[in-house]
Amino acid sequence: MREPAREPGHGQSPQAAERTAVEVAEARDIMLGSLRPLGTETVGLGHATGRVLAEAIVSERTIPPRDNSAMDGYAVRSDDTARVPATLRVVDTIPAGHATSRALGPNEAMRIFTGAPIPPGADAVVMQEHTEAGDGEVLVLKAARSGDHIRRAGSDVAPDAPIAATGTRLRPALIGMLAALGRTQVRVFRRPRVAIIATGDELVEPDRLIDDGRIGNSNSYGLRACIEEAGADPIYLGIAPDRPDALRETFRDALRFDAIVSTGGVSVGDHDFIKQVLAELGGTLRLWRVRMKPGAPLAFVMVGAVPVFGLPGNPVSTLVSFEQFVRPALLRMMGHNEIFRPVESAILAEDFEKAAGRMHFVRVLLRIREGQVYAFVSGDQSSGILLSMVQAQGLMILPEEATHIPAGTRVQVQMLDRSDMRRTPGF
Repeated sequence: MREPAREPGHGQSPQAAERTAVEVAEARDIMLGSLRPLGTETVGLGHATGRVLAEAIVSERTIPPRDNSAMDGYAVRSDDTARVPATLRVVDTIPAGHATSRALGPNEAMRIFTGAPIPPGADAVVMQEHTEAGDGEVLVLKAARSGDHIRRAGSDVAPDAPIAATGTRLRPALIGMLAALGRTQVRVFRRPRVAIIATGDELVEPDRLIDDGRIGNSNSYGLRACIEEAGADPIYLGIAPDRPDALRETFRDALRFDAIVSTGGVSVGDHDFIKQVLAELGGTLRLWRVRMKPGAPLAFVMVGAVPVFGLPGNPVSTLVSFEQFVRPALLRMMGHNEIFRPVESAILAEDFEKAAGRMHFVRVLLRIREGQVYAFVSGDQSSGILLSMVQAQGLMILPEEATHIPAGTRVQVQMLDRSDMRRTPGF
């Protein structure tokens, strides 16, 4: 296992390890620089939602293909309605999806429905609300102007118009556009299959949780949800005991997938064997420890073409590390153009103290007052307090050098959830 010079050996003191840790931006660069999009596959439109285009889409059609009516009403020659009320003879009816070759003559009208092609000779549509129907004729009550309520051919899409670039996420509107263009299949990047491994003799599956000193394996279930939310396919491989032989077997099995995410076993304790095991499997250590809180102990290893993300074991550290590193990495592997969560500005609603030397990701609630977004610490910031992560809508990003951040300071917040940014009349 080839390790960078800054990598401390197993058993090095936490103080020495802290001195060799890298900053968050460098850690991201190391990971993302090691990854490329996976291969491509062709899927039907019915299975394409949320996938990422592996081809550029250019229109080969004109949409709409002909001038058509934007309203139910009557196709007319606008000059015939210059003086209203005007009585016109109804000579045809044009439903949507049908066309007529008959040209509209002077003082004639045709009943027309939304989406139906405009007949030859007509240059406007009068809404039916502005007419009174009679026996074979129609009374027009409002003068029409040329072009009224007509959707021009190509007004949506013209031939050779660019529709979507490679790397675009297939949202419902784009799926609909592809169908309108006559596409039934589309080429997309493959979704990574991501193995999840929990490590630790202290863990037990949730349905076997009893009062025997062990703790529920919450990390694997949280990570599975994170991976699914990102659009990748999680494969849970269970809990591996803190024994090198068991870990080696589990990781060897996991190498058949596209990526591996493990929790625990990456610190400097006597039972932290992950780095050793991956070295024995031919892994190259690219990163170990990041100057951030929570989530400092973090290993990134490449075993051949398979990235392994060794996340810390505390539940909040696991989730925050996933957000900063694993989620962008998986999105990169899926071909996304946008791989980072949005970051927005907010006003800190209360004083906050931190030690210098590490970037902090602080769980916060967001509230709106008089058009301004305010950030409130969501609770205890210990890396073992999952509830404050449950309640958080964002992660306040505090730089390494910051120590005292007074209330009223404008801060940057990485957005996790916009669904409950309450408008609060007072705090």
